[in-house]
Amino acid sequence: MFDKILIANRGEIACRVMETARAMGVKTVAIYSDADRAAKHVAMADEAVHIGTGSAPADSYLLGDEIIAIAKATGAKAIHPGYGFLSENPEFVDAVEAAGLVFIGPSADAIRKMGLKDAAKALMEEAGVPVVPGYHGKNQDPEHLSGAADTIGYPVLIKAVAGGGGKGMRLVEDPKGFDEALKSAQGEATTAFGNPDVLIEKYIQQPRHIEVQVFGDGTTAVHLFERDCSLQRRHQKVIEEAPAPGMTEEMRDAMGRAGVRAAEAIGYKGAGTVEFIVDGSNGLRPDGFWFMEMNTRLQVEHPVTELITGVDLVEWQLRVASGESLPKQQDELMITGHAFEARLYAEDVPKGFLPATGTLTHLQFPVSCRADSGVRAGDTISPWYDPMISKVIVHGPTRAVALSRLSQALAETEVGGTVTNLAFLGALAAHEGFSAGDVDTGLIARDLDQLVQAPMVKPEHKAAAGMQALGLTNTDWDTGFTLWSDMHRSVHLSHQGEEYEAMVEVDGPDRQIWAIGEAQVVANRIGGAWVLGGDRLPPMAQAGNTITVFDGYGIQFEVIDPLDRASAAGGDMNLIEAPMPGLVKAVFAEAGQKVKEGDRLAILEAMKMEHSLLAARDGTVAEVLAAAGDQVEAGAALVRLEEAED
Repeated sequence: MFDKILIANRGEIACRVMETARAMGVKTVAIYSDADRAAKHVAMADEAVHIGTGSAPADSYLLGDEIIAIAKATGAKAIHPGYGFLSENPEFVDAVEAAGLVFIGPSADAIRKMGLKDAAKALMEEAGVPVVPGYHGKNQDPEHLSGAADTIGYPVLIKAVAGGGGKGMRLVEDPKGFDEALKSAQGEATTAFGNPDVLIEKYIQQPRHIEVQVFGDGTTAVHLFERDCSLQRRHQKVIEEAPAPGMTEEMRDAMGRAGVRAAEAIGYKGAGTVEFIVDGSNGLRPDGFWFMEMNTRLQVEHPVTELITGVDLVEWQLRVASGESLPKQQDELMITGHAFEARLYAEDVPKGFLPATGTLTHLQFPVSCRADSGVRAGDTISPWYDPMISKVIVHGPTRAVALSRLSQALAETEVGGTVTNLAFLGALAAHEGFSAGDVDTGLIARDLDQLVQAPMVKPEHKAAAGMQALGLTNTDWDTGFTLWSDMHRSVHLSHQGEEYEAMVEVDGPDRQIWAIGEAQVVANRIGGAWVLGGDRLPPMAQAGNTITVFDGYGIQFEVIDPLDRASAAGGDMNLIEAPMPGLVKAVFAEAGQKVKEGDRLAILEAMKMEHSLLAARDGTVAEVLAAAGDQVEAGAALVRLEEAED
């Protein structure tokens, strides 16, 4: 076994590999870009080395020669590529081996054979693996391709031969749209991959995406059963599960054997995935699946296979790469229960799933799930890389139980500081068709409007945000409750641009009566826990003026600074007043001092935040009416300027 490995990746997968390596007593070396100096994977590794000259992948994680040099300099004996970046780059594999290091993955030859979709399909046909009817030839003349589509029969799918991630892919329903779709696909393929060549395939009407996890030692291979990845958005997987719903033993055996034949045909070593397109129109049948492609690396969704088989695939990768034979034979592998994985992303779903950035002010997962994450609270979601926050993974004895656990885990996941797809994932988990196992790759597109509904904001949510803003979640006698003089208080907040005032009457340390518009919410503390309108006070987190109420997958409120409101409304520009009750933390003004508009004259601490009080105009300080340490009421005069000259 290796004593030290370098992980040529970042984020979630780098952390995932480190966890297994540490459990096996293998030391790890991390690499990091400028943007990742304080990243989680850097903190987890035994050693970390800065790579490149910037944050872009081309300037950091794609620098193969520099990665190899770091591995040799640190004494690492092998390189684990994770997924993405250099994981399926055969030239990098050649360079690793030429440097006397071990690449933890398949050979460069195996990667090359599966790298181009058309060549891979021809190879699979030779190996007896079923392939979707289509044209995979080298003649790229538009008329020839159009004729091939006519022969295959519409609808057809145009796919870039060097493609991936849905790029260079177009669905064509009838011959009239073929020429335009071809130009579009070729243009996108050229931009993304530098290769305009395409293939044409029969489009399956009710397609399901089912893949087989394989593992080889370079000579023989086994399969670790299937995963269903049919819940997709724009060809990107969203929720994966294992085993596939509706799978029969006859079809599982046929798909498994096909996957093994594919792996053994190219002398595959390590973890790989053989992806199949499946016709789900009349149930799953042994004659209704066809080879799509092989991913010659560890897949993002590998944890669901691990949970149903009890196998640590990263451990297997390290063991086989170090020279061991396959840890188990086919008859030693079995399925136990059911597992789901949901991909949690920083993205704005209502705005078309736009990737989002931001600092994670709060991040917490329930103990009931496995959360594979490459970030922590306080980390920043960078624009340079994939905005994945975590994979939320659950297991149960049956599909129904596992799905219920997924729904619960998503509901209890707490993310603050950025928008996420959490509510979208929750809606998918609760989708009637998905719950019944009636899934295909078009489900999300068909029901998108239903799946992106915004959570309903209740008066209880607004009252909860008010409690957080005014510091009223902890009102024990020994925290100074009896010293409060004002039992009637209010705060202005906004949600998605809509402002409201939350007013409260504090009726002792265990009871509050909130008025929000025409709604009234009574908060009672029972057994040490607050209850609002019959429901327990949800968890909350605050960062600056932003409060997140963790109900409905996270509802954000903004505390409106009365200073902004007062400034907008105008008023006496000679008098600087306290906009709310608070503590004067500092005073910077002195009588006779000349000040400019915008100069900071004092700091008021209120609602757990510091507010700078600024001069509204140029002028001279006439008098200072408060000192640091004073507790003042709303409207109290703090600084007065001399009357302005006409």
